[in-house]
Amino acid sequence: MSWLNRVRNSIPFLPKRETPDNLWHKCRQCNAMVFTKEWEDNDSVCPRCDHHGRIGPKARFDRLFDPGYSVLPSPQVREDPLKFRDSKRYQDRIKAARQATGESDALQNGRGTVDGKRAVIGVQDFAFMGGSMGLAVGAAFVEGVRAAIRDHAPYIIFTAAGGARMQEGILSLMQMPKTTVAIAELREAGLPYIVVLTDPTTGGVTASYAMLGDVQIAEPGALIGFAGQRVIESTIREKLPEGFQRAEYLLAHGMIDMVVHRKELKATLARLIDYLVPERQAA
Repeated sequence: MSWLNRVRNSIPFLPKRETPDNLWHKCRQCNAMVFTKEWEDNDSVCPRCDHHGRIGPKARFDRLFDPGYSVLPSPQVREDPLKFRDSKRYQDRIKAARQATGESDALQNGRGTVDGKRAVIGVQDFAFMGGSMGLAVGAAFVEGVRAAIRDHAPYIIFTAAGGARMQEGILSLMQMPKTTVAIAELREAGLPYIVVLTDPTTGGVTASYAMLGDVQIAEPGALIGFAGQRVIESTIREKLPEGFQRAEYLLAHGMIDMVVHRKELKATLARLIDYLVPERQAA
């Protein structure tokens, strides 16, 4: 211990500097340390490398909806139908995810206006068990679609998921056809279905409602795919191209319609609603 520290410690009234743990945010892409306030003010996008960080439903709703939106109640479903247990009980994992996120499950719906145009928006939160699709996510998706039909508004979904929820087995896979039928109901009502793919969107979610949009948008750099890159490479025994399964690669190969920066998403969605929703329904 240096003499300066000994002197400091011997003076009881000298206050010690304390730095809050949440003062800085470390970018996952470039590892730059950014002030948390600067990070949040920049829509959770790194000001150094433009990496789009993962954000949850509340942050999405606040950025996209005009003031005065409402969050739709989450449908009630049977929890832990298979009484699943691995290193922890499934019910314990759900409780932990709810405490960490403050959400009931991985998909939340909101109702409001986007630049004055009515819309229902669903947001998957990767922070809730990897955004995994189970009974609750399937039920919330269907309820979001039916709310859009009641409001004569488009349904916009922000996907972020590792796939189907393994703790619910075949019941999670049954959400794939269930959500597909809901999309068909939306189209029968003459209303658009818009998908915004965020990082990451993979597995059974990609194989169902994530790739069935009338318009497919992605955030820059988002990982989008079904199986992982290493699984594909070991199966086909070939090295995949650089940036494979990233939003920009999919755009270049015709898999999606556009890549839109987070700052431009609200204006882009409002413009699409103008194009796709009949005037009598948009009014």
